[in-house]
Amino acid sequence: MPETTRLLIDRWKQDPNGTYQSWFLWPERLKNFRSIRRGIGQVIKEIDEGSFGNVYRGSSLQTVVASIAEQRQIFKGADHAFLWKPKLRIPDIYEDRDNQRAFGRLLHACHCCTKEADVLQAIRTLEAKSIKGLGPAAANLFYFIHPTIVVPFNTAIVKGYNALTGAAVKLGRWDHYLAMRQGLIEFNQRHRDLLSNDLGAVAGLMFDLGMERYPLPPAEGDAKATDAWAKDLAAVREETAAFAKQLDKNRVSDEGHTEVQGWLRDLGLALGFSVWIASNDQSRPYNGGRLADGCLTVLPLALQNEGADAVRLIDVIWLERESGTVVAAFEVEHTTSIYSGIVRLLDLALSGGAAQRHHLFLVAPDEREADVRQQALRPAFSQVRELNIRYLPYGELRQHREAIARFGVGIKPVEAIARMF
Repeated sequence: MPETTRLLIDRWKQDPNGTYQSWFLWPERLKNFRSIRRGIGQVIKEIDEGSFGNVYRGSSLQTVVASIAEQRQIFKGADHAFLWKPKLRIPDIYEDRDNQRAFGRLLHACHCCTKEADVLQAIRTLEAKSIKGLGPAAANLFYFIHPTIVVPFNTAIVKGYNALTGAAVKLGRWDHYLAMRQGLIEFNQRHRDLLSNDLGAVAGLMFDLGMERYPLPPAEGDAKATDAWAKDLAAVREETAAFAKQLDKNRVSDEGHTEVQGWLRDLGLALGFSVWIASNDQSRPYNGGRLADGCLTVLPLALQNEGADAVRLIDVIWLERESGTVVAAFEVEHTTSIYSGIVRLLDLALSGGAAQRHHLFLVAPDEREADVRQQALRPAFSQVRELNIRYLPYGELRQHREAIARFGVGIKPVEAIARMF
């Protein structure tokens, strides 16, 4: 099986419809790590202070889990495990304060520790608590804190792992999850040259196997079965219509996001500013060149501080040419989580220790205005109003950008077409 398994991995990585290319290599995946970690920190803080409450909807936990669930196919439905099911009274972290604190302690331990042994000990401590309804699906939170230690978890991943290895991992049991995790780490090490230290890659492979997108390798030594399997594998790119349609929608979304970044790039350059494009978007094709053409290649020294990792992922930043000081920053939220964009803007505004009065904009389609406002007005984001973060609709930008580029001066024309919260 080793050679056929390597062939399977190689074909999976090359498949544009597979989870490797459509999610693991997706630029937005990495951009969301910091914001999800910050959201988990907010959940910990509220549980510790006793202000978390006893409902899921509208809570800080719902905000961060929703951000995870938007991570394309592999995390679709990630919020189901945390939804309050009143008839079963699960997961029992809303009404039982002791269980809630135990959950908070686990999050805190994973949030603060850096060693594998500490993460595993925190999981075992929670397992011993036997909190009803709080099973290994919580590992999806921990993955975004420790992607090289924690394996994502859902039904398809378990199904794929069982099918490939012959294991009998059961859903809802932490001891089974830990056994699967160890098995996947060993599998990952055997095929490390094809996979990644980030365990999201091997989880993505199991997910696609569990979704039955790829045929399983036959038993070793059966040449006839191996030949037939190789032909089936070569034809696997003929995806189901529904899945192909979703991937097409994702690609259109990415292209729309890039187009709006291009508008803001060109407008900023026309107004005489230096422009920074998010580091993971700089090589994207745009108008016959690269999105970062004519833009800064290095952040100014003043921005290379503690929050630099988040700042360099902001979609577009305008800076004064001579001083390098930030004039405006824009987060384009085409279809992805509003939450992540808000966190990056706050990181920039607070990067100097105290709030700096930059001009900050959430740029989103006109039809997403209600969603933008709902997220921005959450209690956890009170600073959005204090820092005058504005909503800039696509429609206003599309209609006025050429006139602003031709006749405008400074940032005021952009503020004029944006909306306050």
